[in-house]
Amino acid sequence: MPQTITTGYKALCEAAEREIETLATEEAVKLAGRDDVVLVDIRDIRELQREGKVPGAFHCPRGMLEFWIDPESPYHKPVFAQDKTFVFFCAGGMRSALAAQTAHRMGLRPVAHIKGGFGAWKKAGGPVEAVEGKKA
Repeated sequence: MPQTITTGYKALCEAAEREIETLATEEAVKLAGRDDVVLVDIRDIRELQREGKVPGAFHCPRGMLEFWIDPESPYHKPVFAQDKTFVFFCAGGMRSALAAQTAHRMGLRPVAHIKGGFGAWKKAGGPVEAVEGKKA
C-alpha cells in the first residue's frame, strides 16, 4: 500500500514564505554586486552548467546547505559566518523558500529568497554568465 503524504511540497513552500522575506526579482537584481549581500544559488551544478549563473553568486547545492551553514560542521563554509544579508535562489523559487527557511531556523540572519528564482532573474534582465564554457 502506498504511503500517504500528509504535507505536500506546496504547503511546505507556502509555510516557508510566511516565515521568511520574499524579494521581488527587480529588488534582488539591484542587490547584485553589493558588499553587504551574498546571493546564494542552491541549484544543482547541472542547472548552472545548462542555464548559466549569476555573476558573483555563491553556489551552495541544496543538499549541503545545513552542513555548510553550521560552524560546528566539518563542512562549514566561512561565507556563512559573514555579517551580511543572504539571498537564496533556485530555478523557480520553491527550493529557495525552503532553503531560506532552513537557514533562518539555523540562526542565519538576515535571509530572504527571490520570488520566481533564476528564471525570473533572467526574464528581468539580471546579469547571467556561462559556467565552464557552456552557453548561458
